Amino acid sequence: MAKVTFDPVMGARAGYLNHAVTALFAGWLLAAPAYAAGQQGAAEQAQQLKDLKSPDTATWRKAEADLLREWSNSGSPAMDLLLERAQTAMDKGDYATAVDHLTALIDHAPDFEDAYNARAEAYFQLGLFGPAVKDIGKALTLNPNDFRALAGLGRIFETMNAPRDALAAFKMAIAIHPHLKSVQDEIRQLQEKAAGQEL
Repeated sequence: MAKVTFDPVMGARAGYLNHAVTALFAGWLLAAPAYAAGQQGAAEQAQQLKDLKSPDTATWRKAEADLLREWSNSGSPAMDLLLERAQTAMDKGDYATAVDHLTALIDHAPDFEDAYNARAEAYFQLGLFGPAVKDIGKALTLNPNDFRALAGLGRIFETMNAPRDALAAFKMAIAIHPHLKSVQDEIRQLQEKAAGQEL
C-alpha cells in the first residue's frame, strides 16, 4: 500500500490524526455495554459473538453469517435498496456514487451502523481518510463489536504508515473474531516488520 503522510481533506498531519483516533478507541469501547443492553436479541448476539471464537469452522462461520446478516438489515426495504445500490457502485469501482447512496441512507436512517461502515470503505477507496475515520468512529459507537470496522481502521492506519496504530486496530478486530485470515496475515507481517527494524 502507498504511504500517505498528509490528509488533504482534514488538512492535518497523519500523525496527529493517528493519535486523535487512537484516543477515541477508549470511548468507542466504553459504549459496548450500553449497546449490548439496549438491543433486542442481545443474548442471541452475545452467543453469536462467543461462537465466533469457536475452533469449529461450521460454528464460527454460521455465527459470522448470522451477525453480518443482522448488521446489514436496516429494517426498511427502501433503505436496504440504497445499501444494495451503494454496494453495486462499489463493486464497479464507482466510490463517489456509493458515497452519494450511503449519505442518502444515513440521512434517512442515522442509527444504521452498517451504512457508516460501508461509507467509510468508500471514502477510504477515494483516499479521503478523515471522513473514513469519522464514519468508522460512528460505526463503532453504534456497534463496538463490528470487527469489519476495526479491520478497516487498521487498513487506514497501515496506509498512513502508522504501523503501531494499525497493529492495535487489527488486534482489536481479532479479539472479537479470531478467524479473520486477512487480519491475521496483516498482524504477522506488521510484527515481522517491527522485529526486523529492532535488529
